[in-house]
Amino acid sequence: MGRSMTLGMQLLLLQVAIVLVTVVGTGVTAMLIQEHQLREAYQDRMIAVAQSVARLPVILGAFDDDDPSAVIQPVAEVVRNASDVTYVVVTDAAGIRYSHPNPERIGERVSTDPAIPLSGQVYVGTQTGTLGESWRVKVPIFGDDGEVIGQVSVGILESELRADFLGGLGGLLAALAVAALAGVVGSAWIGRVIRRRIYGLEPDEIRAMLETRQAMLHGIREGIVAVDDRDRVVLMNDAAARLLGVAEPESVLGRPVADVLDAELAHVVASAEEQETLVLSGERVLLVHGDRVRVDGREVGSIAILRDRTELEAVLRELQGAQGLAEGLRAQSHEFSNTLHVVSGLLELGDVDAAIAYIQRVGGGGALSSLADRGGIGDVETAALVLAKRSRAHELAIELELAPHSHLSPIEDAGFRTDLVTVVGNLLDNAMEACVLGGHVRIDIRDDREPGVVVVRVDDDGPGVPEDRRAEIFEPDVTGKGPADGKARRGIGLTIVRRVAARLGGDATVDRAPSGGARFTVRLPAPDEGVAAGGSAARAVEPA
Repeated sequence: MGRSMTLGMQLLLLQVAIVLVTVVGTGVTAMLIQEHQLREAYQDRMIAVAQSVARLPVILGAFDDDDPSAVIQPVAEVVRNASDVTYVVVTDAAGIRYSHPNPERIGERVSTDPAIPLSGQVYVGTQTGTLGESWRVKVPIFGDDGEVIGQVSVGILESELRADFLGGLGGLLAALAVAALAGVVGSAWIGRVIRRRIYGLEPDEIRAMLETRQAMLHGIREGIVAVDDRDRVVLMNDAAARLLGVAEPESVLGRPVADVLDAELAHVVASAEEQETLVLSGERVLLVHGDRVRVDGREVGSIAILRDRTELEAVLRELQGAQGLAEGLRAQSHEFSNTLHVVSGLLELGDVDAAIAYIQRVGGGGALSSLADRGGIGDVETAALVLAKRSRAHELAIELELAPHSHLSPIEDAGFRTDLVTVVGNLLDNAMEACVLGGHVRIDIRDDREPGVVVVRVDDDGPGVPEDRRAEIFEPDVTGKGPADGKARRGIGLTIVRRVAARLGGDATVDRAPSGGARFTVRLPAPDEGVAAGGSAARAVEPA
């Protein structure tokens, strides 16, 4: 099967066709206008000549002579030669000629109907007479009493009109030919420019490249955002839209990047610094790698690759909790081993009472507290998180206390449960990092104060948050802790807490705790049927 016509040839033929149609249309219009103007010019001249002859006293006086033609014929010929018309014919009221370019026609009746001028009106039109087809004007001749006594007919042959018209077409046709040639040359040049702009690709090749590009961009898991040299979004794949919470990627194309992304992420994407940066976007922690885009040595924009670190951070947090739990169990195993050795020694010594007293004293020991079927934290995931954090606090020589009146029914909505775990985990991490050796952290979780609202309150005895910084402590990168190590980023945990609360319609505040440290309070409105109503918790973390 032969190859279809190339894009360059298609563009050339299309543009040449457009140029030719335009030039021909313009030429025809110009010729029609020129022909109309030529006729109007002759018409004005013929009317002026005819009316002048009809008013000449010598013509009017000759109508009373015995031989009017002897006076009228010489005058008419002089006027005809001077005005450059084909004929000037004067007749009486009966249509008998008194003048004619051919003297033999004098005295004969005119060959065309003289009714219109003899009725007192002016006639303009094309008629065929003794000299041939002519463009003519006929005006009446009025006597002293106002009666029509004759007519004056002035005309020019249609053949002479066509000759004058064709004589003036040379310059017009030459101009049209030059315009057509210039249009064809320009079309060829435009075709070459367009081909060069698209790197000589054919439509099928362009379509194949676009389909491949779309499949590649929307098939990879990393988010990709590209902006042009004016910081407008020109590309966003499905993964980036998911990470950034954009419903339709096509809806943001062409918009300024600052209107689409969070301020921090927009700055990183637009600047495209060639390094990897942790950025908080919404509630997600993104690892952003930016780079400038250069074409032929010229910067045309920038591109950023987004990787979601939120899930990784959650996995690391779970791993740390599991490690803490395992280390706590290992420590508890050592404690139980020591307890068994003491009991064994006391029994070998025969001091049974002392062994019983020792067992009663340490019977509830261990680094971990147990779950009890009574009021308290009834959601198993939240309870497990608090237990893991308590184990971690034990290793750090920090006392983590769960308020005795805490109450949380089992959570049915999985999304809300995840949000609550995120808030509790970040608040406890923040409180433990704020405490020094031997510090104290207290957490209070209540869902029985306000209907449909879970209130989380965490107190610590650390340095607290100065009053002048309480408004900004929830902003990214604002922290009272030490500098970050390596690529770890600090000051985003509380930001995530506030953003989760805001998304749910709640709020997050900070105040001074009774112990002198910071008190963080978060209100989380639960979705409908998000928290089981009423009743005591099925499983609870035993208060310390």
